[in-house]
Amino acid sequence: MDLDRLKFDQNGLIPAIVVDEVTKDVLTLAYMNRESLEISLREGTTCFYSRSRQTLWRKGETSGNIQHIVSITADCDCDALKIVVKKDGPACHTGSDSCFFHPVYRSDSLSEFSLERLYALLQGRKEEMPEGSYTSYLFAKGLDKILKKVGEESTEVIVAGKGGDKAETVYEIADLAYHVMVLMVEMGISVEDIHRELASRHVIDHKIKQEKMV
Repeated sequence: MDLDRLKFDQNGLIPAIVVDEVTKDVLTLAYMNRESLEISLREGTTCFYSRSRQTLWRKGETSGNIQHIVSITADCDCDALKIVVKKDGPACHTGSDSCFFHPVYRSDSLSEFSLERLYALLQGRKEEMPEGSYTSYLFAKGLDKILKKVGEESTEVIVAGKGGDKAETVYEIADLAYHVMVLMVEMGISVEDIHRELASRHVIDHKIKQEKMV
């Protein structure tokens, strides 16, 4: 879009919400002026305007925690930006992945779910090994037991899929996904590792499709 459509405030600034491309977590809220936005577009990495120092600053210029821009989207009023990034390191100067880590409120009845949070939960089970936990039991039994369960759950997905029962297939796929993630934790494979591999295959698939069309 034409940058002239963006609405900078009276100080020539526009808020930029930075989002992690993998986890979808909000990493930080920063500000850009026209110059820092143009630098970001030109260099493909985030450059912001520091309101406290009254100067431009490229994210990672001293820490090395560069943010590579995946996309930039303006909101409906064109007065705020969402910037999706691949990050080389923590977004926060404290060393935290995100600047948002002080809990203010969490609903007792509603809960957030993500593969990353499930992965962190499984990591906790492996580290703490609480009694009575099925996950702890799998880790205690070791790799062969985990692999056996992945094989069993794969078979159950095939049976459910062959039977044409969508609800049952969803149930079995969820079981398989859980056991695969236990395997990932056991082998030190992160969700980001899988995301990166799938993303690379998407690019390859896109290129193949283009070649076939030519």
